[in-house]
Amino acid sequence: MGRAFEFRKARKMKRWSKMAKTFTRIGKDIVIAVKEGGASPETNSRLRQVMQNAKAANMPKDNVLRAIKKASSKDTANYEEITLEGYAVNGIAVFVDCATNNNNRTVADVRSYFSKCDGALGTNGSLEFIFNRKGVFTIAKENVNTSLDDLEMELIDGGLEELEIDEEAITVYCNFTDFSNMQKKIEDLGIEIQNSELQRIPITTKTISASEAEKVIKLLDLLEENDDVQQVFHNMVLTEEILGAMEN
Repeated sequence: MGRAFEFRKARKMKRWSKMAKTFTRIGKDIVIAVKEGGASPETNSRLRQVMQNAKAANMPKDNVLRAIKKASSKDTANYEEITLEGYAVNGIAVFVDCATNNNNRTVADVRSYFSKCDGALGTNGSLEFIFNRKGVFTIAKENVNTSLDDLEMELIDGGLEELEIDEEAITVYCNFTDFSNMQKKIEDLGIEIQNSELQRIPITTKTISASEAEKVIKLLDLLEENDDVQQVFHNMVLTEEILGAMEN
């Protein structure tokens, strides 16, 4: 998946290190999951997924249970999931996944961020040809009690497309249409899922200058600081020069 993917992971962890924002976003995910499929994680696979992510983010169990109870109330409004697409400076594609209770506010905010950073919000569907939507699951190597070859063979039945392995974790990729099948397959194998989500992986990428990248990074920061924004994806190639400048 390359350095751009690693950058997305690093930026996500940086964003989610702000605990209050992390819990707010997970709280929205809980509301959406409960309204969609009920308050029982045994029968609601999406709620199980959110609870797994809450655990990975160190969200206290009591907070999760309170959020589920609150989401079960008829008085609790649901959030609408919307996607917004646009181009940053020099044609860098940016895809924004949101959960909002005020569509007009969210669209206006996101549009203003693009404008401030010399970009422009586009029409829905305009970036579909640039990104592939994938299901991504992270599991700890220590929780796998079989060989990696055997695990790979088992996961093929769930729709496995790619397996990435590092010192501590195994990352599983599948088509987004196989997300539920893969989640069930991993659970049936008795393997605890540390984190799972849908991501948009760029099919085509673009290299820009460090000065232009600074404007893109400013846009990404503005988007990720907005409480209505759940995830942000882009197709910018991150050179060693840009990565070095960001680390300083």
